[in-house]
Amino acid sequence: MNDLVNLYAPSVWFRLGRGPRYEQLYRHIAGAISTGDLSPETQLPPERELAEMAEVSRVTVRKAVSQLVDDGVLEQRRGAGTFVRKPRLKLEHSLSTLVSFTEYMRQRGKNPTSRIINRGIFTPTPDEQIALGLSTADRVARIERLRSADGVAMAIEWSSLPHDILPDPNLVEMSLYDVLRAKSCAPSRAVQRITAINLPPLEAKLLNLAEGAAVLRIDRTGYLPTGRPIEFTRGLYRSDIYDFIADLRLDPNT
Repeated sequence: MNDLVNLYAPSVWFRLGRGPRYEQLYRHIAGAISTGDLSPETQLPPERELAEMAEVSRVTVRKAVSQLVDDGVLEQRRGAGTFVRKPRLKLEHSLSTLVSFTEYMRQRGKNPTSRIINRGIFTPTPDEQIALGLSTADRVARIERLRSADGVAMAIEWSSLPHDILPDPNLVEMSLYDVLRAKSCAPSRAVQRITAINLPPLEAKLLNLAEGAAVLRIDRTGYLPTGRPIEFTRGLYRSDIYDFIADLRLDPNT
Protein backbone atom coordinates (compact mmCIF):
# COMPACT_ATOMS: atom_id res chain seq x y z
CA MET A 1 0.00 0.00 0.00
CA ASN A 2 2.85 2.38 0.88
CA ASP A 3 4.37 1.82 -2.57
CA LEU A 4 1.11 2.87 -4.20
CA VAL A 5 0.84 5.96 -2.03
CA ASN A 6 4.41 6.92 -2.94
CA LEU A 7 3.80 6.27 -6.65
CA TYR A 8 0.80 8.59 -6.83
CA ALA A 9 1.90 11.21 -4.29
CA PRO A 10 1.65 14.71 -5.86
CA SER A 11 5.26 15.45 -4.85
CA VAL A 12 6.32 12.74 -7.33
CA TRP A 13 4.35 13.75 -10.41
CA PHE A 14 3.07 17.34 -10.10
CA ARG A 15 5.12 20.44 -10.95
CA LEU A 16 3.84 24.01 -11.17
CA GLY A 17 3.88 25.38 -14.69
CA ARG A 18 4.13 21.94 -16.35
CA GLY A 19 0.55 21.83 -17.58
CA PRO A 20 -2.88 20.85 -16.20
CA ARG A 21 -2.95 18.26 -13.42
CA TYR A 22 -4.72 15.66 -15.53
CA GLU A 23 -2.03 15.91 -18.23
CA GLN A 24 0.77 15.59 -15.68
CA LEU A 25 -0.94 12.62 -14.00
CA TYR A 26 -1.49 11.06 -17.43
CA ARG A 27 2.21 11.44 -18.33
CA HIS A 28 3.28 10.10 -14.93
CA ILE A 29 1.18 6.94 -15.19
CA ALA A 30 2.26 6.42 -18.81
CA GLY A 31 5.88 6.78 -17.73
CA ALA A 32 5.42 4.30 -14.87
CA ILE A 33 4.01 1.79 -17.36
CA SER A 34 6.86 2.31 -19.86
CA THR A 35 9.53 1.87 -17.13
CA GLY A 36 7.84 -1.21 -15.64
CA ASP A 37 6.92 0.40 -12.31
CA LEU A 38 3.39 -0.55 -13.29
CA SER A 39 3.68 -3.98 -14.89
CA PRO A 40 1.17 -5.63 -17.24
CA GLU A 41 -2.03 -6.83 -15.55
CA THR A 42 -1.47 -4.47 -12.59
CA GLN A 43 -4.78 -3.09 -11.39
CA LEU A 44 -5.03 0.65 -10.77
CA PRO A 45 -6.67 1.77 -7.52
CA PRO A 46 -10.36 2.63 -7.83
CA GLU A 47 -11.06 6.17 -9.00
CA ARG A 48 -11.91 7.49 -5.53
CA GLU A 49 -8.79 6.00 -3.90
CA LEU A 50 -6.52 7.18 -6.71
CA ALA A 51 -7.94 10.69 -6.38
CA GLU A 52 -7.19 10.66 -2.65
CA MET A 53 -3.63 9.38 -3.17
CA ALA A 54 -2.91 11.93 -5.91
CA GLU A 55 -4.75 14.70 -4.02
CA VAL A 56 -6.83 15.65 -7.05
CA SER A 57 -10.49 15.52 -8.00
CA ARG A 58 -12.10 12.40 -9.38
CA VAL A 59 -12.71 14.32 -12.62
CA THR A 60 -8.93 14.81 -12.99
CA VAL A 61 -8.31 11.09 -12.45
CA ARG A 62 -11.09 10.20 -14.88
CA LYS A 63 -9.63 12.39 -17.64
CA ALA A 64 -6.10 11.00 -17.18
CA VAL A 65 -7.26 7.38 -17.11
CA SER A 66 -9.60 7.89 -20.07
CA GLN A 67 -6.70 9.17 -22.19
CA LEU A 68 -4.56 6.17 -21.23
CA VAL A 69 -7.42 3.85 -22.19
CA ASP A 70 -7.71 5.65 -25.55
CA ASP A 71 -3.94 5.21 -25.99
CA GLY A 72 -4.36 1.46 -25.48
CA VAL A 73 -2.06 1.15 -22.45
CA LEU A 74 -4.89 0.70 -19.95
CA GLU A 75 -8.07 -1.31 -20.29
CA GLN A 76 -11.26 -1.10 -18.26
CA ARG A 77 -12.91 -4.43 -17.48
CA ARG A 78 -16.57 -4.25 -16.56
CA GLY A 79 -17.09 -5.18 -12.95
CA ALA A 80 -13.36 -5.69 -12.34
CA GLY A 81 -11.57 -2.35 -12.68
CA THR A 82 -8.80 -0.73 -14.71
CA PHE A 83 -5.68 -2.72 -15.60
CA VAL A 84 -2.37 -2.17 -17.37
CA ARG A 85 -2.62 -3.88 -20.74
CA LYS A 86 -0.16 -6.51 -21.85
CA PRO A 87 2.44 -5.02 -24.21
CA ARG A 88 1.90 -5.30 -27.92
CA LEU A 89 4.00 -7.75 -29.88
CA LYS A 90 6.98 -5.94 -31.35
CA LEU A 91 7.45 -5.54 -35.08
CA GLU A 92 10.79 -6.74 -36.44
CA HIS A 93 12.02 -4.40 -39.15
CA SER A 94 14.99 -5.51 -41.24
CA LEU A 95 17.74 -2.94 -41.74
CA SER A 96 18.91 -4.71 -44.89
CA THR A 97 15.79 -3.99 -46.98
CA LEU A 98 14.79 -0.58 -48.32
CA VAL A 99 11.02 -0.46 -47.93
CA SER A 100 8.61 2.36 -47.09
CA PHE A 101 6.54 2.51 -43.90
CA THR A 102 3.36 1.99 -45.93
CA GLU A 103 4.70 -1.11 -47.70
CA TYR A 104 6.12 -2.55 -44.49
CA MET A 105 2.84 -2.28 -42.62
CA ARG A 106 0.80 -3.67 -45.50
CA GLN A 107 3.15 -6.65 -45.70
CA ARG A 108 2.29 -7.38 -42.07
CA GLY A 109 -1.45 -7.15 -42.61
CA LYS A 110 -1.83 -3.79 -40.91
CA ASN A 111 -3.68 -0.71 -42.10
CA PRO A 112 -1.19 2.17 -42.44
CA THR A 113 -2.29 5.79 -42.23
CA SER A 114 -0.45 9.10 -42.35
CA ARG A 115 -1.35 12.50 -40.96
CA ILE A 116 0.42 15.44 -42.55
CA ILE A 117 1.68 17.77 -39.83
CA ASN A 118 3.53 20.20 -42.09
CA ARG A 119 4.88 20.40 -45.63
CA GLY A 120 6.18 22.93 -48.09
CA ILE A 121 9.26 24.28 -49.87
CA PHE A 122 12.03 25.51 -47.59
CA THR A 123 15.65 26.59 -47.39
CA PRO A 124 17.64 23.46 -46.45
CA THR A 125 18.88 23.07 -42.90
CA PRO A 126 22.58 22.28 -42.32
CA ASP A 127 21.73 18.58 -41.89
CA GLU A 128 19.78 18.59 -45.16
CA GLN A 129 22.58 20.40 -46.97
CA ILE A 130 25.13 17.80 -45.87
CA ALA A 131 22.90 14.77 -46.56
CA LEU A 132 21.64 15.97 -49.95
CA GLY A 133 24.68 17.88 -51.16
CA LEU A 134 22.83 21.20 -51.34
CA SER A 135 23.69 24.83 -50.69
CA THR A 136 21.74 27.60 -48.97
CA ALA A 137 20.70 28.81 -52.44
CA ASP A 138 18.87 25.52 -53.10
CA ARG A 139 15.39 24.55 -51.93
CA VAL A 140 14.00 21.35 -50.44
CA ALA A 141 10.52 19.86 -50.34
CA ARG A 142 9.91 18.87 -46.73
CA ILE A 143 7.08 16.73 -45.36
CA GLU A 144 6.43 16.02 -41.67
CA ARG A 145 4.08 13.10 -41.03
CA LEU A 146 2.65 11.13 -38.12
CA ARG A 147 2.68 7.48 -39.19
CA SER A 148 0.15 5.07 -37.68
CA ALA A 149 -0.94 1.47 -38.15
CA ASP A 150 -4.32 0.07 -37.12
CA GLY A 151 -4.99 3.40 -35.41
CA VAL A 152 -1.84 3.29 -33.22
CA ALA A 153 0.71 6.11 -33.57
CA MET A 154 4.01 4.45 -34.53
CA ALA A 155 6.44 7.09 -35.75
CA ILE A 156 7.03 10.69 -36.73
CA GLU A 157 8.95 11.24 -39.96
CA TRP A 158 10.48 14.36 -41.53
CA SER A 159 11.35 13.72 -45.19
CA SER A 160 13.33 16.19 -47.29
CA LEU A 161 14.04 16.02 -51.02
CA PRO A 162 15.65 18.40 -53.53
CA HIS A 163 13.08 20.66 -55.13
CA ASP A 164 13.73 19.26 -58.63
CA ILE A 165 13.02 15.72 -57.37
CA LEU A 166 9.76 16.68 -55.65
CA PRO A 167 8.55 20.06 -56.95
CA ASP A 168 5.17 19.70 -55.22
CA PRO A 169 5.13 18.10 -51.74
CA ASN A 170 1.33 18.24 -51.81
CA LEU A 171 1.45 15.18 -54.08
CA VAL A 172 2.42 13.03 -51.08
CA GLU A 173 -0.52 11.78 -49.06
CA MET A 174 0.34 8.22 -48.02
CA SER A 175 3.53 6.79 -49.56
CA LEU A 176 6.39 9.05 -50.61
CA TYR A 177 8.04 6.17 -52.45
CA ASP A 178 4.91 5.59 -54.57
CA VAL A 179 5.15 9.20 -55.74
CA LEU A 180 8.87 8.84 -56.46
CA ARG A 181 8.39 5.58 -58.36
CA ALA A 182 5.78 7.24 -60.57
CA LYS A 183 8.47 9.79 -61.46
CA SER A 184 11.14 7.04 -61.89
CA CYS A 185 13.30 8.61 -59.18
CA ALA A 186 12.88 6.34 -56.14
CA PRO A 187 16.08 5.58 -54.21
CA SER A 188 17.72 2.25 -54.91
CA ARG A 189 19.84 2.15 -51.74
CA ALA A 190 20.10 4.01 -48.45
CA VAL A 191 22.41 4.57 -45.50
CA GLN A 192 20.84 4.66 -42.05
CA ARG A 193 22.11 5.86 -38.67
CA ILE A 194 20.28 4.80 -35.50
CA THR A 195 20.40 6.71 -32.22
CA ALA A 196 18.46 6.39 -28.97
CA ILE A 197 16.96 9.67 -27.73
CA ASN A 198 14.43 10.91 -25.17
CA LEU A 199 11.21 12.40 -26.51
CA PRO A 200 10.64 16.17 -26.32
CA PRO A 201 7.16 17.26 -25.13
CA LEU A 202 5.53 17.90 -28.53
CA GLU A 203 6.69 14.64 -30.10
CA ALA A 204 5.73 12.72 -26.94
CA LYS A 205 2.19 14.03 -27.22
CA LEU A 206 1.95 13.02 -30.89
CA LEU A 207 3.14 9.47 -30.11
CA ASN A 208 1.01 9.15 -26.96
CA LEU A 209 4.08 8.54 -24.83
CA ALA A 210 5.43 10.16 -21.67
CA GLU A 211 7.75 13.13 -22.08
CA GLY A 212 11.32 11.86 -21.97
CA ALA A 213 10.38 8.31 -23.05
CA ALA A 214 13.11 6.53 -24.99
CA VAL A 215 12.61 6.17 -28.75
CA LEU A 216 14.77 5.31 -31.74
CA ARG A 217 15.85 8.11 -34.07
CA ILE A 218 16.79 6.94 -37.54
CA ASP A 219 18.42 9.23 -40.09
CA ARG A 220 18.20 7.75 -43.61
CA THR A 221 19.79 9.08 -46.78
CA GLY A 222 18.48 7.51 -50.00
CA TYR A 223 20.46 7.42 -53.25
CA LEU A 224 19.62 7.00 -56.92
CA PRO A 225 21.53 4.34 -58.91
CA THR A 226 23.74 7.20 -60.16
CA GLY A 227 24.87 7.83 -56.60
CA ARG A 228 23.00 11.11 -56.18
CA PRO A 229 21.41 11.56 -52.73
CA ILE A 230 17.75 12.50 -53.17
CA GLU A 231 16.04 11.68 -49.88
CA PHE A 232 16.86 12.56 -46.29
CA THR A 233 14.40 11.23 -43.74
CA ARG A 234 14.66 11.62 -39.98
CA GLY A 235 12.22 9.46 -38.05
CA LEU A 236 11.35 8.90 -34.40
CA TYR A 237 10.14 5.33 -33.88
CA ARG A 238 8.51 3.85 -30.78
CA SER A 239 11.02 1.49 -29.15
CA ASP A 240 8.19 -0.32 -27.35
CA ILE A 241 6.85 -1.44 -30.74
CA TYR A 242 9.83 -1.60 -33.11
CA ASP A 243 12.78 -4.00 -33.12
CA PHE A 244 15.27 -3.28 -35.90
CA ILE A 245 17.08 -6.39 -37.09
CA ALA A 246 20.39 -6.52 -38.99
CA ASP A 247 21.51 -9.61 -40.95
CA LEU A 248 25.29 -9.89 -40.48
CA ARG A 249 27.49 -12.16 -42.57
CA LEU A 250 31.11 -13.16 -42.14
CA ASP A 251 33.48 -11.46 -44.58
CA PRO A 252 35.24 -14.33 -46.40
CA ASN A 253 38.36 -12.18 -46.66
CA THR A 254 38.84 -11.92 -42.90
